[in-house]
Amino acid sequence: MHRSRPAWSGRASKTLPPVLILGLLIGVWYLTSKVQFDNQLSRNQFQPYPHDVVRKGFLISRNLTEMLRSLWQTAQVALIGLALAIAVGVFLALLMSLARPIERTLYPYAVVLQTLPIVAITPMMIIWFGSGQLSRVSVCVLIAIFPIITNSLFGLKAAERGQRDLFRLHGAGRAIRLVKLDLPGSLPAMFTGFRISSGLSVVGAIVGEFFFKSGAVGIGSRIQTYTVRSETAKLMAAISMTAVMGIVIFLFFGWLANRVTSSWRSDPVSGR
Repeated sequence: MHRSRPAWSGRASKTLPPVLILGLLIGVWYLTSKVQFDNQLSRNQFQPYPHDVVRKGFLISRNLTEMLRSLWQTAQVALIGLALAIAVGVFLALLMSLARPIERTLYPYAVVLQTLPIVAITPMMIIWFGSGQLSRVSVCVLIAIFPIITNSLFGLKAAERGQRDLFRLHGAGRAIRLVKLDLPGSLPAMFTGFRISSGLSVVGAIVGEFFFKSGAVGIGSRIQTYTVRSETAKLMAAISMTAVMGIVIFLFFGWLANRVTSSWRSDPVSGR
């Protein structure tokens, strides 16, 4: 007779390894800072201790407020760009799934968008639209849209031929097949694309800000300023903030995917 494992044991097995790895990395960080730099001045300039990063980046209210305001500016751009990329990307995938000629016509241009480097896109956006919100959001859309298109299109075309034949046998039209078969079946693939693009939108917003010399000051601009001033502790704090923001957005789409696709994954007979 097998004993059931307590709930806390399952949670610990999931959370303990990442925590141990984090502790190991922090230990290596302390060690390399101590060994490589024998005086406080050079250490602060090149590789400060973790507690110095926390103190200067998060415990000094002026610095924390400065970075949080900039992070909020970047988050707005990333989220708006991601929302537009989702809307446009899913629409284009739906359009391409309707007919093979449409896919052959549009898909090569989606591939072109994927191959364009962000350092080439951003200056063009500034020339065309200025350095305002439109340019910043446009960069995020162009960077984030390709995984959404490809994953959504893959999901929309993933239904088995037997399932499609069954719908046709019952006289279901193209619209009914799309709503009842293709869209529900494509949700897992779609949300995979959303999660991938969530990180890309954050990267696009931050890297794009390196080129914007006017307008709202985002966290990317702060990172650039801290780099020039050799304020390494504040630089590392700003980078950690952006990482947390990207992780939060990624986890949100993971949670949303579980909620939305739970009914699709349920037992088709009992519905439970």
